[in-house]
Amino acid sequence: MTTDPAEPAPAASAPAATVPPPPVMPPQAPPAAPEHSEPAVPAEPFAAEDAPRAPRRPRPVLLGTFALVLGVLAGGGVGYAVQAQRPPTPLPPLQVARPSYPADTVDPAALAAEQPKPLAIDGDLTKLLITAPEGSTPWADFPDKPSWISIGELAEENGRAAEAFKSLASRGFRRAAEVNWKKDGVFYRVKLVQYAADHADEAKSGYWPLTFAEDANGGYKVDIMPTHWAESTEQYYYGEANAKRGTVQMTIEVFDTKPVNPDTLKDLAKRQWERLT
Repeated sequence: MTTDPAEPAPAASAPAATVPPPPVMPPQAPPAAPEHSEPAVPAEPFAAEDAPRAPRRPRPVLLGTFALVLGVLAGGGVGYAVQAQRPPTPLPPLQVARPSYPADTVDPAALAAEQPKPLAIDGDLTKLLITAPEGSTPWADFPDKPSWISIGELAEENGRAAEAFKSLASRGFRRAAEVNWKKDGVFYRVKLVQYAADHADEAKSGYWPLTFAEDANGGYKVDIMPTHWAESTEQYYYGEANAKRGTVQMTIEVFDTKPVNPDTLKDLAKRQWERLT
């Protein structure tokens, strides 16, 4: 006899239930894809296990950083404690040189002699020009009375105005005065051109051998050959005299249809030079 329970007898197998087949759907055309549409990419499931993890900082690096910070703080504290225990060091007194004065009395005359010399001519240039003689008439649009002229007007009197303008501007031109007239078919021009003090050497004279005054540092000349007027076939004879005093250059020009009378030019130059001295 056994004590194991008796196994139940197998029940009679029930008949399998009949499952109806799924209904058959009629075939349908796939929906038309919209224009300019990108194919859909199926999303993949994202697993939490696949997320990237930040790399761990090595422990030796962290320990070294902590040790460095602690070392700096400890060193600073020790240095402050050592400096605090030392007695204060007094600073040296400031030393300033006292002003000194000459013991001797300054001589006003000697002091004035040491100062830079004033300019030889620094007044109104128009008052230093000679005037047109009686019986003369104006020469075109040029001033027939002593007048100021600009650097542009002075350059236009030359056949090459642009080059003359650049030359005057680069040579320290300061100011100019001029007077012009016409008498008996002869044209006369007297002008004074002054340069800056640091360009006094630009006030040059011709140094021609013919002198019009013994104390004048200049001279005069008379051409024996005619010259053409600018942009014209008309000819003229030319005479010129010039001299220099300080920063002022004196120039007298004579234009005639025949050779210029040297005595007339010499007289004009002498009279103008005497007004500068």
